Amino acid sequence: MLKRPAVCKTIGASSGWKNSYRRTNTTASFSFPVEDFYSMTGDSETTPKLQIWIDADACPRSIKEIVFKTSRRLKLKVTLVANQGMYSPSSDLIEVITVPHGADVADDKIVEMVQKNDLVITGDIPLAARVVEKGAIAIGTRGELFDADSVQGRLATRNLMEQFRSSGMETSGPKPINSKDTQAFANQLDRIVTRMVKLKK
Repeated sequence: MLKRPAVCKTIGASSGWKNSYRRTNTTASFSFPVEDFYSMTGDSETTPKLQIWIDADACPRSIKEIVFKTSRRLKLKVTLVANQGMYSPSSDLIEVITVPHGADVADDKIVEMVQKNDLVITGDIPLAARVVEKGAIAIGTRGELFDADSVQGRLATRNLMEQFRSSGMETSGPKPINSKDTQAFANQLDRIVTRMVKLKK
């Protein structure tokens, strides 16, 4: 059976939307237990309406692979938003939107398009705060949950660290993502998607 290639859309300042197509082959690098959400409804043909957005430029490949695997298993729509061409598997459920280079351009596009109860994957706390304001939920690439109860505290801590750095104080940057982080992300994704698929039905 032939699979439809992933769609890559480019947004230009004057050219508007341009569609191009890419064929790629991939196998997920990580395996983690994901509940069969369709058993909740007893309808194996049900397609949940949950939309997942990925802030893709800084998202590690291992995290994307976990999201892609969840998309394949659960028939979830995934959109990657980036400032450059981006790898994605061949699937009609996965879309890449390429925006012009510039500070916060990709963030602005995600905020523009995200809907209530969508899920956003990002390590950018200011972006997480913006999508939470629109009723979405965000997960950090290390499994951190950003919701209405937590994101403002994390944003305040982030802003404080920025003030320290701007005043000349040396602070340590984030450590490279490791297998413990990817497992924490996979577990958090499992919990959140289970809950949000129910909300979307």
